[in-house]
Amino acid sequence: MRTARTVLRGVAAGAAAAVLLFGAAACGTSDDTDKADKAGQAQGGTGLTVAQGFKVGLLLPENKTARYERFDKPFFEARVRDLCPKCEVQYANAHQQAGTQQQQAEAMLAGGVNVLVLDAVDTKAAAATVAAAKAKNVPVIAYDRLAEGPISGYVSFDNEAVGKLQGTALLEALKKGGDPKRAPIIMVHGSPTDPNAGEYKRGVHLALDGQVIIGREYDTPDWSGDKAQKATEQAITALGGPGKVLGVYAANDGMAGGSIASLKAAGFAPVPPVTGQDAELAAIQRIVAGEQYMTVFKPYQPQAEAAAEMAVAAAVGKKYEDATGKRNNGTVEVDATILAPLPVTKADVKATVVRKPYYTAAEICTPEYAAACKAAGLG
Repeated sequence: MRTARTVLRGVAAGAAAAVLLFGAAACGTSDDTDKADKAGQAQGGTGLTVAQGFKVGLLLPENKTARYERFDKPFFEARVRDLCPKCEVQYANAHQQAGTQQQQAEAMLAGGVNVLVLDAVDTKAAAATVAAAKAKNVPVIAYDRLAEGPISGYVSFDNEAVGKLQGTALLEALKKGGDPKRAPIIMVHGSPTDPNAGEYKRGVHLALDGQVIIGREYDTPDWSGDKAQKATEQAITALGGPGKVLGVYAANDGMAGGSIASLKAAGFAPVPPVTGQDAELAAIQRIVAGEQYMTVFKPYQPQAEAAAEMAVAAAVGKKYEDATGKRNNGTVEVDATILAPLPVTKADVKATVVRKPYYTAAEICTPEYAAACKAAGLG
């Protein structure tokens, strides 16, 4: 598995890498083109070079989750600058609207973008965008979510492993209090339009099925924290309130925040173990304070950098050499880079996320969390 590179490369190092990876001419070979044509992928490489530069489109799905604006976008842009100083990155955020994302992609294609990196709001709906790009011979790199259609590459994390990490951590927490079947748990999954949510669900069930009692289980449209809060509230009422819910599997940190709000409003004290994902700053603060049990940290820098490298290679018609395997989206099998996620409980915070380029102790340890931080060895 591709290891996490956690320090941004300098411009000089990036320029050297660009020469090594893509060459001065940076044109695809006929063998590369033939293979891509047979696979139904857009190939790129129609005279594009890193020396002259070209247009790179980055389409991200939403900004409710802090990672996209704070981490993914700047890391991606920095790596593109390293590899191709004259390249222009065009960016758009769809605010969780599939139709908006399609319009953004159409605008980029009409404006002459040469390669697209797409984190799809709706992976099925994204097939139309991928097909439109292919018609213009514009390669599409699927980012974080495996879009349908003739994509040219894929970069993400091991999503089933994320679910397993969440489920395993929750089970360990439940066992600390005795029989993990002494009361039911609530499961609040992600959006049904996101294939990653299905993989997280499969992973968590592999960890928990037969080990716990699942009292209520929900899918959450749009990964909405508000909808997760309402679902948790309904489940608490149905299961009988404090003492009748042993824990909550929440698929990400935003939904974990909603679930925790419902638990506190219902009178749970202390709050039972709640999982999360994305290592958002608010979630790390909740973990330090003992309100959220765990999250999953996905090192965004190596993910964004791999996507940038894959995009530049695809644009100039070169094979991306650092793939860790293959993924099939039902249309094509493509080179993929799949990265390893990391579980984060209170004991892991300092060793995982309190470091450049992620969080500082000062960001986490605001006055409200000063005492908790001191107890956790952060302040």
